[in-house]
Amino acid sequence: MIATRKFCLLFIVASGLCTLAARAQITNLPSTELETFEAQTGTVMVKGAGQIGSLAVDAVNIQVISKESLKVSTGHRQYGMAVEADANNQQVWKKLVDYDEMDSLLSGLNYLARIDYKVTAQPTFVASYVTRSGLRVGAFTSQRRGVIQYFLQDYSITSPRILITSAQLTEFQDLVEETKKDLDALQAAHE
Repeated sequence: MIATRKFCLLFIVASGLCTLAARAQITNLPSTELETFEAQTGTVMVKGAGQIGSLAVDAVNIQVISKESLKVSTGHRQYGMAVEADANNQQVWKKLVDYDEMDSLLSGLNYLARIDYKVTAQPTFVASYVTRSGLRVGAFTSQRRGVIQYFLQDYSITSPRILITSAQLTEFQDLVEETKKDLDALQAAHE
């Protein structure tokens, strides 16, 4: 009887570990429509990109890139934006943002740029917007009387925050707006 219980317990633990391993593998799937579209095989894919601008933050360079991908056999196009963080000419992370997320991202950036201490009665707060791919933009404070700080982060791997000023947050927001205008013009040209 004891041996049977031990076997059942061992079986349950092993099943749980297999389930966790399967869930871990699922996180490797593309998180954006653009990534899924660009990952197609057995067809010619054209991936166009144009740098909209960059933001220098200490030793890190944040690049905002407009993206247009084309499946040649069908003529279908997918649009989006890439945000890349580079340090010492090495890519730290790269996040893709689908075109259909850009309005929501811009609304989130607008809210974060206007946030103040009235958002909560608590002495500290973190407010952030996260895209499907894990690009996280946020605001936080560690003291009620302290300065509100802003950051960019690859939230999918919980990378360190890249601290930015309120002026740099506005500059990043301007780059996202410019990217959206660029993508709107590209789409209009192909209608």
